[in-house]
Amino acid sequence: MKNIKIEDKYTEFKEEFSESTLKTICAFANTEGGKVFIGIRDDGSVKGVDIDNKKLREITERIVTKLGIHPKILIKKLEEKQILEISVEKSNVPISYEGKYYERVGNTTREMSPERLKDFFLKTQNWDALTLENANFEEIDEESVRKFINSARARGRLTIFDESSDIKTIFEHLKLSINGKLTNGAIILFGKDPQKYFLNAVLRVVRLKNEATIIGDRLITGNLFKQVVEGETAIKNFLNVRYEIKGLERREIWDYPLPAIREALINAIIHRDYFKWNVQTQIKIFDDYIWFYNIGKLPEGITIEQLKKPHSSVPRNPLIVHIFYLAGLIEEVGSGIGRMIEEMNKANLPEPEFKEEMGGFSVYFRKDIYTEEYLRNLGLNERQIKAVMYVKEKGKITNKEYREINQVSKPTASRELAILVNKKILRQEGITGKGTFYSLIKGS
Repeated sequence: MKNIKIEDKYTEFKEEFSESTLKTICAFANTEGGKVFIGIRDDGSVKGVDIDNKKLREITERIVTKLGIHPKILIKKLEEKQILEISVEKSNVPISYEGKYYERVGNTTREMSPERLKDFFLKTQNWDALTLENANFEEIDEESVRKFINSARARGRLTIFDESSDIKTIFEHLKLSINGKLTNGAIILFGKDPQKYFLNAVLRVVRLKNEATIIGDRLITGNLFKQVVEGETAIKNFLNVRYEIKGLERREIWDYPLPAIREALINAIIHRDYFKWNVQTQIKIFDDYIWFYNIGKLPEGITIEQLKKPHSSVPRNPLIVHIFYLAGLIEEVGSGIGRMIEEMNKANLPEPEFKEEMGGFSVYFRKDIYTEEYLRNLGLNERQIKAVMYVKEKGKITNKEYREINQVSKPTASRELAILVNKKILRQEGITGKGTFYSLIKGS
């Protein structure tokens, strides 16, 4: 065997087999593979090891038990001394040692940082499909499972199970458990206390007068189905509702359409990045708008504009998304954004705004987009802004009224009203001539 001179990304020297060796093997498996030589000092000089078949078997069993991999192990001679060569191939799945993940950086073995670990898992496996070592089926809320089964059966999406079916069998079929071990998805979807493992996998709903003044605050814990139900209730408690009576029917009219609220709430919960363990899913309700926020940016290659058009679904948490689909809470076709827009349009409210910000994704519902600041940013002059404010108060404006409130000529009024129509702020209605008036397209 040729002399080995230096340690590098693929080579590590150890004087003896130890815990440090297992960390290095773990790192090689998670990076690009490599070799560990037992019986060689850090400076490359050969110390040698005293090893026989029994010790070789013990080392092999320790690697398999602790890491779950089977490297090639050979006893070799170097400078007339016995050394051990452990060859490690790159693993197709993440490998951990004592619950921690290591990687090879240059000629060193390092524990992965939380951010690096997140990127590593995103390339290899989804968060919701990872198994939890210490979780057990006693931590599953059976009532939540039964409600889910009934809902899925009612929609014809999971008819092979019923209320009497064994939960372990259900979970194995749905990939909520793997070889008897519960996944992150199982606990976050159906756990009695998911926050035992995922402290900030919670929903916070806040009512504010302004950015600094909180007038209502609700922290919602529990599994995701509970967060959806209690989250919608909390939001409704902070909104206004009025009633419209037509004949014998009484219709509720909320500040924002409930189907749009439900869609935005569910999207924030199921699409958040659960690797970001220190960030809560948040909903803030102000006098004139509501803001939904979840940590986690859009999938690579997807833009805001593409979201507004028919697009394929690229879920960050496919297991969670699939369970919500089976329960009838969503459709797996990337249509949520379109439904929000449609519902806001039907309610004659401004279209939702979608933004990537603060490392996450935001949705804004507004009662009225036509603030003076917004209109000024559109390039409107003060007369036009005054006219829009007039329409908001009176419901409509005529050319004559525009001239009177702004003290301008008829040609100027006509020209400036036409600009408001072209910008799709006002709609021209009525018979041409004296019967013509202008109303807001959206907002009130």
